[in-house]
Amino acid sequence: MSHPAQAMNLAQLLRQTARLHPHRPALIQGERQWRWAEIDARVDAMVNALRQAGLSKGDRLLVHSRNNLQLFESCWVAFRLGCVWVPTNFRLTPPEVAYLGASSGARAMIYESGFQAHVDAVRRACGALEKVVCIGAPRDDEVSYEALIERFADQPAHEAEVLHDDPLWFFYTSGTTGKPKAGVLTHGQMNFVVTNHLADLIPGTGESDCSIAVAPLSHGAGIHALLNVARGAATVLLPGDKLDPEQVWQLVAQHRVSNLFTVPTIVKMLVEHPSVDRHDHSSLRYVIYAGAPMYRADQKLALQKLGKVLVQYYGLGEVTGCITVLPREMHSAQDDDPEAPIGTCGRPRTGMEVAVLDENLRHVAAGAVGEICCRGPAVFAGYNGDAAATEKAFRGGWFHTGDLGRMDERGLVYITGRESDMYISGGSNVYPREVEEVLLTHPGVLEVAVLGVPHPKWGEVGVAVVVRREGHAVETDALMMHLENRCARYRWPHRIFFWTSLPKSGYGKITKKDVRRLLVEHGELEEVATC
Repeated sequence: MSHPAQAMNLAQLLRQTARLHPHRPALIQGERQWRWAEIDARVDAMVNALRQAGLSKGDRLLVHSRNNLQLFESCWVAFRLGCVWVPTNFRLTPPEVAYLGASSGARAMIYESGFQAHVDAVRRACGALEKVVCIGAPRDDEVSYEALIERFADQPAHEAEVLHDDPLWFFYTSGTTGKPKAGVLTHGQMNFVVTNHLADLIPGTGESDCSIAVAPLSHGAGIHALLNVARGAATVLLPGDKLDPEQVWQLVAQHRVSNLFTVPTIVKMLVEHPSVDRHDHSSLRYVIYAGAPMYRADQKLALQKLGKVLVQYYGLGEVTGCITVLPREMHSAQDDDPEAPIGTCGRPRTGMEVAVLDENLRHVAAGAVGEICCRGPAVFAGYNGDAAATEKAFRGGWFHTGDLGRMDERGLVYITGRESDMYISGGSNVYPREVEEVLLTHPGVLEVAVLGVPHPKWGEVGVAVVVRREGHAVETDALMMHLENRCARYRWPHRIFFWTSLPKSGYGKITKKDVRRLLVEHGELEEVATC
């Protein structure tokens, strides 16, 4: 029986770059800069420290921190050890982090000082936890991150040998429905993903480029950071944990930032802020957005302000974003550009197959709605400790996204919405996203969420929750008139509610489960059922 070849440990990306560009800047935050050789040596020191503490290949390393040097290093520490990196969004509450610690079976935890309550919650929930490392001042039963770096510096380097399917990252779902599940990302899979992202998202990136992280490195921004490490491009971290558009544009100009990853809501915030016109952002070549399609009105404004730099990719954490890509040349502010069809999330990613299937796993006709499914080397290994969810996700040999959409004759994919978002009103399917797109073209609408709710006559009807744009006093009648001749009447929301803001996840996406919960708490769904 033949033995499988070893895979490249993903930590080689850092090692190779540190050897090739040892003195070039790797990470920038505020007035501090760290160079590639320095970070590589610090990672080696922490690897040796955790090995002496008993961590070995396959163990889980939980990390709870805001964006900083140590969080940036921690993934490379885990990869080099052969351990599994389990990063958390720093905005999560102690019970939420405790769940991640317990469900992952974390043996060690690195945390930033100030989050002691999170550590205590993990200790109570996770019997496997043995070692706690503090970024800052440690408590009596903890050790200092920087003290370990100093103590274990200049020792022989260690790197675990890995196979293609060895796990390196538990990528937790955002948890917009139910408890988050840990998608198991592997060394072999992530080697493909990094190569694919470099080819499809930021081609031509090199050591003279620069990126800026405007979201937590625990999720998609962390994936994007891997690409820049692979090509020796520096990453700029914001000096604080609040997103200030003026500060972002200042940093883009100061460091000649050439690429960034974010989500549509943050792109919208950045390009609507007046500071976008006060700072030089001509260095930008790629503004990558994902997590949700960008509404057309927001897309046009971003193109007007930034030029042809937008790149959209569609994909879930389970396939690390590798489902489709809409490159720069397929973005246009012109509605009649034949090379930039409105509403598409693009073509299948290089090396990936995408299909739109019905409930019997048959391909639907071009233009028909079905579930978006994919297969290829970017697909994860399954959900940690959840065989039933894994089997459901891989039904019929495809990864099932749970998203509804269609594919045209050219193979371009269009997302209609989440399968769970669709509702049936009077026997007709309604896809909320299509209604949201129309409402957002009204100048008085800043944000909107449409969802289906129970109704005694129609089964379900739509309600819209609208956030007005500052300076506009738009009311229900005006929005209903705006829908006339733009949207079939059966899709119109039965009621429109006006709120000052919409709830969002830690990654900037509107969370409809929280919109629904707040509607119930406000008693507003009772009004819908009686009208």
